[in-house]
Amino acid sequence: MVADDVRGVDAAGFAHFVVMTNLLIVTTLYPNAVQFRHGIFVEARLRRLLATGQFTATVIAPVPWFPSASARFGQYAKYAKVPRMEIRQGIEVYHPRYLVIPKVGMVLTPLLLAWSVWREAWRLRRKGKRWDLLDAHYYYPDGVSAALVARLLRLPLTITARGSDINVLPAFKLPRKMIGWAAMRTRTSIAVSDALRRAMINLGHDADKIEVWRNGVDLDLFRPIPKSKARERLGLTRTTLCSVGNLIELKGHDLVIRALEHMPDCDLIIVGDGELRDSLRQLTESLGLASRVRFLGTVRQEELVEIYSAADALVLASRREGMPNVVLEAMACDTPVVATKVGGIPEVLQGEDAGVLIETRDASHIADAVSNLFEHYPLPGVTSKCAGRFSWDSTVEGLSATLHRAAQEVA
Repeated sequence: MVADDVRGVDAAGFAHFVVMTNLLIVTTLYPNAVQFRHGIFVEARLRRLLATGQFTATVIAPVPWFPSASARFGQYAKYAKVPRMEIRQGIEVYHPRYLVIPKVGMVLTPLLLAWSVWREAWRLRRKGKRWDLLDAHYYYPDGVSAALVARLLRLPLTITARGSDINVLPAFKLPRKMIGWAAMRTRTSIAVSDALRRAMINLGHDADKIEVWRNGVDLDLFRPIPKSKARERLGLTRTTLCSVGNLIELKGHDLVIRALEHMPDCDLIIVGDGELRDSLRQLTESLGLASRVRFLGTVRQEELVEIYSAADALVLASRREGMPNVVLEAMACDTPVVATKVGGIPEVLQGEDAGVLIETRDASHIADAVSNLFEHYPLPGVTSKCAGRFSWDSTVEGLSATLHRAAQEVA
């Protein structure tokens, strides 16, 4: 199958042809009506690609099967509430279910996920859907299952690596082999940072088949608003830090909380939800910091703009990262960043105008890095200017060429 040629008219009124590539997006990392911030970076990239007028897309974003939507089942009940199909930003998104089996899930999930995606794709093909390229996100299990489905559908394949799929999961023997098998079947692998590309090469992936296309930031949405106005709306009266991300161990929210003991003049806002919510609240109480730490839960993108603009710095204490969007979002709102020196973060925080890197991941060094930032605090407008280097424009231009080429190359 080859991409379609669509006749268009340029600014001077002359007819020209636009190559239209029909994408099948396969990923478990995609927002839905219930989990609206889940995998939002995947949706953001796709929306930018579609805005070029060179692509159409169908998204298959499976969710784990769970039998009940009763609130007593907590986080698991959310899966049952996800609609089977929805239209987000004009994009058709399908959510077939797949079975997750405890204890043996790491081995079987790629196969069970592939079966779910294949059934949905086959159903859509019978209704007339056709695609030129299968574009998958996250190498394991998503990318492995996508490689199986692409083979069945006889579609060329691209897979985007995003972080722990390359930095963590290959430590397990079978996933490492399956990831390598999937990589061999791609036309192109995409890494969201140069650090991730190097890690893929170290795993034995073909360097010539890996391209780096970083996440961009939506500069139309994430932009500075008057700090005084934002602080007034949030009721901030003291120097305030924010820590944004899922409330899980690797994000290091507990370290940021502990760092407050070394910073008596600072308060903290924590944005996100997850399994450590209750234990983090208990930690603030045990340290006598409950009056200085505010938990806001999950918020929408528009609310994040106000939070970033109100805060004096974003602190990201992650143990590992690919290319974290929160760093770019905060910078675009003119808020400097203090972050651990992991993944693609050093590729973004270049120079004091953007922020400070944490050399050692513990509470005292986080506090030292924050102090260093405030001693050399950027002038207004300077940090947001740094974020301008990471707009979606340049990424989408290069990524579009990569996907068109992958769809049309002869295997």
